[in-house]
Parts: sequence; C-alpha cells; structure tokens
Amino acid sequence: MDCSRPTTMIIALLICGFMIGTTAFSGVAATEGKVGSLTGAVIDAETQAPIVGATVSVIDYDRGVATDDKGRFRIDRLAVGDYRIRISSIGYTPLLITDIVIRSGRSSQVEAKLQMSTTEISGMTVTGDYFTDLSTQPTSMTSYSNEEIRRAPGSAGDVSRIMFSLPSIAKVNDLLNNLIVRGGSPTENSFYLDNIEIPNINHYQLFGTTGGPISLLNTDFIQEVEFSAGGFSSAFGDRLSSVMELTFREGNREATDLQAEISVAGFGFAGEGPIGKETGSWMVSVRRSYLDLLADVLDVGAIPRYSDYQGKIVLDLSNRHRLSFLGVVGIDNIEFDNDSEFATENIELGESDGYEYAAGVNWRYLWGRNGYSNTSLSFLGTRVRENYYSTSGERTDWRNDLDGSAQLRNVNFYRIADRHELEFGFDFKYELDSYNEYADEAYDFFGQVIPPKYVDFNVRSPKVGVFASYITQLTRRLRVTLGGRADYYKYTNNRSFSPRLALHYRLTPTSSFTGAFGIYYQTLPSVFLSQQERNKELNDPKAYHYVLGFQKNLREDTRLTIEGYYKRYDNFPLDRTQPQLFIIDEVIYDVYTDYHPHLVGGGKARSYGIEMTLQKKLRAGLYGLIGASWFRSQYRDLKEIWRDRSFDNRILVSVEGGYKPNKKWEFSLRWLFAGGAPYTPLDLNLSGLWNASVHDYSRVNESRYPDYHSLNVRVDRRFNFASSNMIVYVSVWNIYNRKNVALYYWDDGKKEPDVLHQWSILPIFGLKFEF
Repeated sequence: MDCSRPTTMIIALLICGFMIGTTAFSGVAATEGKVGSLTGAVIDAETQAPIVGATVSVIDYDRGVATDDKGRFRIDRLAVGDYRIRISSIGYTPLLITDIVIRSGRSSQVEAKLQMSTTEISGMTVTGDYFTDLSTQPTSMTSYSNEEIRRAPGSAGDVSRIMFSLPSIAKVNDLLNNLIVRGGSPTENSFYLDNIEIPNINHYQLFGTTGGPISLLNTDFIQEVEFSAGGFSSAFGDRLSSVMELTFREGNREATDLQAEISVAGFGFAGEGPIGKETGSWMVSVRRSYLDLLADVLDVGAIPRYSDYQGKIVLDLSNRHRLSFLGVVGIDNIEFDNDSEFATENIELGESDGYEYAAGVNWRYLWGRNGYSNTSLSFLGTRVRENYYSTSGERTDWRNDLDGSAQLRNVNFYRIADRHELEFGFDFKYELDSYNEYADEAYDFFGQVIPPKYVDFNVRSPKVGVFASYITQLTRRLRVTLGGRADYYKYTNNRSFSPRLALHYRLTPTSSFTGAFGIYYQTLPSVFLSQQERNKELNDPKAYHYVLGFQKNLREDTRLTIEGYYKRYDNFPLDRTQPQLFIIDEVIYDVYTDYHPHLVGGGKARSYGIEMTLQKKLRAGLYGLIGASWFRSQYRDLKEIWRDRSFDNRILVSVEGGYKPNKKWEFSLRWLFAGGAPYTPLDLNLSGLWNASVHDYSRVNESRYPDYHSLNVRVDRRFNFASSNMIVYVSVWNIYNRKNVALYYWDDGKKEPDVLHQWSILPIFGLKFEF
C-alpha cells in the first residue's frame, strides 16, 4: 500500500494547524511584561559541599547575587527568555551555564558544580567554559542538560535516542532505542538513576537487553544525563561497554506547579511543589498512551497500550543529611486477535503483559567540606507474561518471567588534601529471578529444528562488589586515577578483579590529552543461565578497554574531541549447534526465545575505531554537534573464523543543531548516516522449499544492507501568558522519506523474498501547558 500521499496530507494538516494555532495565540501571549525567577545551588563538583559566597552573574545583564550559607541563590523578576550565567568562587574554575529558560510565573532551577582550580601554566589561568570535566572520568564522557534533552530532534523525549547523535553509538533500527556502544551489544550497558541501578529504562523491554522501543522516564524530571562510552571508573561494574547516569531534579520548593502534555505518544499530567518551609519538595507524573483508544476508529488491531507513573520526594533532615525517595513504574500490554490484520499473516495470536518497577531511597550525608556518602536501598523488577495460540486455538508458547533484585549501594568521596582524593564503596544485590517458559517446536536461523523448550528456573542469590579509586593531581599538568573493583556472584561462584587507570594531561589551559585502561566483567544474562543448569559453570564475559583522546576548547562554547579506542573481548558464550553465530548479538532480533542447550565459553571479539566530536553549546542563538567515526567490530566463531559483528556499520556521521532567532521560536534538525550493517542472506532454495525465511549457513554476516541515512526536523513555539506557559512543537522524522532497510525476509503469503523497511516519513507533534 502506498502511504506517501496520506502521510503528506497529515504533514500538511499538522503544519497548517501549527501555523494557525501559533498565529491565534500570538496576540494574547506577548512576552513583554512577563517575568519569572531563577533559583539554584552551587556545590563542589567532587565533595558535593555547598559553596558559600559564590558569585552568580547573569551574562549580558547587570544582575548578580551571592550564594547563602547553604550554597543557594535566587534571582527574581527576570524577563521570560533564554539566559546564560557565570558562576565563580575563589579557588574554583569559573563555570558558564547556557540554555536557561525563564518562564512566566515559574521558577527555573540550576545546580552548578564547580571544579577546584589547580591549573596555572606559563602565567595563564583557566577562565572557565561551558564544559565540565569530571576528575574520575576524563575520557569518553558526554553530558546533556534538561533543555538539551527536551528539544533534541528525532528523539521524542527518549533519553536513549538522544545518544544516537554520538559517534560511539552504532545505528540499528528506528523501531528500537538499543545502545550499541563501540562495537558492543545491547546487553552491555547500565543505567543509574539517583544512585539506583536500573537494568532497563524502557517500555516493552527485551529481556536480557537494556533497550526497547520507547523510554518510560519523564524527561521533564531529568536534570542532567552523563554518558560514558568506555573507560569508566571502578564505581561501576557488571557491564562491558557503557554507563549512563541520570539525575532527577528536585521539585519546586516555593510553589505548586502543574502541567499537562499531549503528543503522538500519549498524554500526561505532572505536578510538583514544596514540603514544609524549606524542608523539601515533591514531584509526580502520570502518563498514558492513547492509540489503543482510537483502535476502532483507525480500524487496526495489535496497537500497544502502555502507561507509566513516577515521582520523587526530597527531605532535608539537616544541613548534612538529605533523603530522596524515588519511584518509577511502567505497565505495557499488546494483544493480537482474530480481528487484527496481523493475525492473517501469522500463525500465532495472543497477548503480552509487562510490568517494570523501581522504588528506592537514597541518603546523602555530607562529611563536611571534604567529602560525602551516598547510600541507596532499592527494589527493582521486570515481569513479563505472555500467552500465544495458533489460529486453530492450540496453545504454542507461554512465559511468566521475573527479573528482580533488592539492592544496597554505597558511594563515598573524600578529599584527603588539595591534590589527593579517594572514592570508594560497595554494591550488594540479592537476585530474585524466576523464569517459567514453554515454546513449541520451531526452527532456528538456518532452518534447523529447535526442540520444544521448557524452562523452570529460580534463583535467589547474592551478588557483591567493592571498589576504590585514588585520584591525585600528580603535577600541575597531570591528573591520575588508579582504581579497582572486586566482584563475586554466588550462583555462578565467579570471582573477578578489575583494575582501572585514567590519565588527564593538561597541555594548555584550553587543551588536554586523556587516556584510560580497564578490565571489565559482566555476568551472563539470566535468559542464558536459565536454559541449562551447567551454564552457570561458564566464565563471565570480559572486556579490555584502551582509550586515548585529545580535547581542545576552540572557544568557551565550542569543544573538539578526538578519541581512539581498542576493545578486546573474552569468554563470550557460543552454541555448538550454531558455530558460526555470535548469539549475544542476536538479542536485537528477539531470538532469545530460541533454545541454546549446548553453550560453551571461550568466544572472542574485538572492536577498534577513531571518533571525532565537535560540539557547540547555545550562544547567540546557535547550538550544534557534529560527530563522525570509523570503526570495526568482529568476532571469532567456533570454527576460529573472524566475522563481522551484526552492528559493524564501520562509518557513522551525525549532524545536529538548531537556531533560536528570538524568545518564541526554535528550529532544529538532525541528520544521521551509517554504513550498511552486516546480515546473513537468505538461502532462496530452502526458503522456497520450506516457504519460510531460511538463511544461508555458509554466508553468515557476509552481505551488507544499504547505507542508512535520514533527516529529522523540528519547530518549537513558546507562548508565555501572565502566569502560565505553553510549548507547541511539530517534528518530521525521515523528512525526505529514505527507504532504509530493516531486513530481508521470505514472504510466506507471496511465496517470494521481500524487504521490510524502517520508518518512512513520520510526523510527530506535541503540546505542553504549564499552569
């Protein structure tokens, strides 16, 4: 069916409605006379101690204040619009913060983290810029502010999709937001939200992976995101590729604020406000998809239904003690029935229900001026229930799986002296996994028979890790971080020690060299461990990271980063019945449901590449990021043949940026290019004989899809009323309708090979009203 004409009509209607609506509101939403306020706190980036007497100045305006005895500040009666501020204090490197949006009748929040100043070279001092360098993570780190997350084109508020602009992330499929980091797989990433590890932050989670189709986190609650693509510190374990740290902001401590939002994904409501008098704050959000409510009108079946609920409470027990309570819940459902168009093309009907939850409390204790402790206690879980039937009514597949855990995490930081610091702590998890599954006889990737699968797996087992890092400013130019961690998992009885080393050499006040080395271990996902009792005897997969980089601040708002890396993998599981496959990569195609009863260890892989990033923070109305990389990612199969891994795009290019001509309008775009990924072609003879997709056993990953590229554009319009605000946006994904290939398959209805494309041109809209 040709969808191009209806899609074009929808886009035209969206644009017309957008222009008419913005014109209609313009007369009643003039920005003149509308004011808001800016509040925040200034803290030491390492010890988290409040900085008293720091100067906070509004750049280009004669406005400024000093922080109080709690490190807090407030600037009232700022006209609505975009601002930049400069924060400075004796003994610290000045920090510039951009992208601060003042809204009518509301208080915008900022938390500024200042680094101690230790650099004086040839009579010059570091004067500050818009980029923050972490002492414990000098390499492969990218951070995003709340406003950068909100407006990112081509992301629809999905935190993981925002990362697609980075040259370290391979391009997989528009339908999923899996992060494929520097030749890794979707299993190798970790997420931390307010010091609580959350294995997956998505709706419709793919078990054993860290991805899905859409994020369950409300981006309005996110204060900042820090993403490490490699060489991360010893504070993080049990992952081979990357770490994403997310921080939920505090709610408004002065007044109650409410907002409503609607977009193509669904609708939602959020609120926030104070608790007591300067005692704390609360935030809560409720969101739901609505496409299922339109299923009868649209005359389609199998539309997903999902909702999420999240909140945070902050209580100051004293100047040193703070408690943060966090809760995130997601509920997912999708059903295929005889009324569904999908049912006529598949032998299976049925229903899938999913539940994701995380609840915890974090206690932050300031030791004084020189250190702090963060201790969190949390309970996490993901449950999936599925039942599928053939069109004749016979039950074929079912599952009732739970990935759960209780976690205790402690992170401490102490500044021993001006040039000597120590980070240390521990992780304790009590795994609560339960897998109860049945799958009828099926066929694997190459048309081989997979016997019926029955899994009854229950694990109650502790997992413990301890870590420490010593950070020293060895000279005025050289900072060294030496660390290590030890981990133990009782169920597998596997023990590991992971040394870590990071270097930061200041060449000039605006340029530096960086380097990192580390060994990383990761427990096999329970979807593998559950299939055979003997699988727990396999060794944990291991990765070696080698990273070298160069950073140069071309201006205070523009940074150039070049990094090269090499990763070597050991101990991956392989299947003796499928010796050519690297099965850890096949999770992206949801073939974990296949049975792997003959796993052996010893699988090897490698990846290496070079990346370039040029990033410009918002200034004079312009911002942007250009990224490019060349890389290779390969594995060695059981026949000791080196093959390309499934995500080996080799070339990645991204261009993202925007322009804000005034306080009302914003225009942005993102263009992505990725070299064609490897795939295994169909065996046309066997596919025709079986009338099903059967791949060529002798040509695993020897063909390549066409190159991927697409352009996403977005327009935002702000309205500021007397005491309320509204944002309306329209975005078009893949605006020139590139036919990017998702996969080649055998169409059993047409009895011939066919192609499944990724998203065609796709209009997105959204509206958020604050009151």
